[in-house]
Amino acid sequence: MAEPGGIYGLFTYDEFTCGEIRRRLGDQSKMTRVQKVLFSVLVLSMMACSEQRDESVATQEGGDAELQVTENIAIHADKNIVMDVYKSPTCGCCGKWVEHAEERGFSLTTHHPTDFNQFKKEQGIEPEYQSCHTSVSEQGYIFEGHVPARYIREFLAAPPVDARGLAVPAMPMGSPGMEMDDRFMAYQVLLLKKDSSVEVYAEVSSPDQQYE
Repeated sequence: MAEPGGIYGLFTYDEFTCGEIRRRLGDQSKMTRVQKVLFSVLVLSMMACSEQRDESVATQEGGDAELQVTENIAIHADKNIVMDVYKSPTCGCCGKWVEHAEERGFSLTTHHPTDFNQFKKEQGIEPEYQSCHTSVSEQGYIFEGHVPARYIREFLAAPPVDARGLAVPAMPMGSPGMEMDDRFMAYQVLLLKKDSSVEVYAEVSSPDQQYE
């Protein structure tokens, strides 16, 4: 019969610690068969509890990281984003994109490079990812083409590791600055990386998705 608060005289509930179990493992030769069975069950139970605690901690840490990113985005929503925009003086859609960004709190300074192609080459923007204008943040990140302001804010709130910036190649119809009535062409916002590789940062499948 078990003693109150104990298991067949093996140990009491307040002794259920990893250290105590390790110590008792050396005494299994003195246990009865029933005690050994109960002891094995207890060890397995404590291992399962430990794994559950580890999973809980990992989940909490992942949730904390996501919460931090969300908080950073919220902070940047009210932050004045300063960038330099490089474009041709005759580019109308570039001017409309500038209006799009300024209406959303961006502070932009416009420049008209004499050799625009050379400028893009110096910025390391590959021809297949180029567009009609290039923006450079005060942190040095590049935003090529008609990137919606919302994605620039999100990027600057939590820049991915080894990222150089974002790009919307060419001039997709219906993107900010390229509005043409209700016409719209789905497009991708690409993540430019320091090793010259790219990956999809966002899939824009509807006009409303471009705006916060």
